[in-house]
Amino acid sequence: MNGSLRWKLVLAFALIFLAGGVCGFFAAVHSRTLFRRPPPGSIAAHMKEHLRRELRLTPQQVEQVSPIVERATAQLDEKRERTSREIREIFEQTHRDIAPLLTPEQRTRLLRLEQRHREIARRHGFMPPEPPP
Repeated sequence: MNGSLRWKLVLAFALIFLAGGVCGFFAAVHSRTLFRRPPPGSIAAHMKEHLRRELRLTPQQVEQVSPIVERATAQLDEKRERTSREIREIFEQTHRDIAPLLTPEQRTRLLRLEQRHREIARRHGFMPPEPPP
């Protein structure tokens, strides 16, 4: 292999590595916003604006559509809360079923794992903050 070809290969691998890093960076930034719970009311506002723009609604139609969208988003929020609660209950039951099979050290690790997961869920708005002691 001559020197020119070797440098071309090195440059090609470096560019591929750099492209992967850039893609990874943008994927991380996007996933951070993708998996964060939106602030209350923002989904309804977004839906109303989207419908207004796409359907070219008149101000009167926007007024008529608003309560329907508000009701739908309230139902979606309720469903999300109920589903989150059910998922947490399944994980809690699974951990209770697993705990007797573990050594004391493993149980301690399981508790730390649960605490980490709860903290991540709180940080992303999927669980309410812990009450003060």
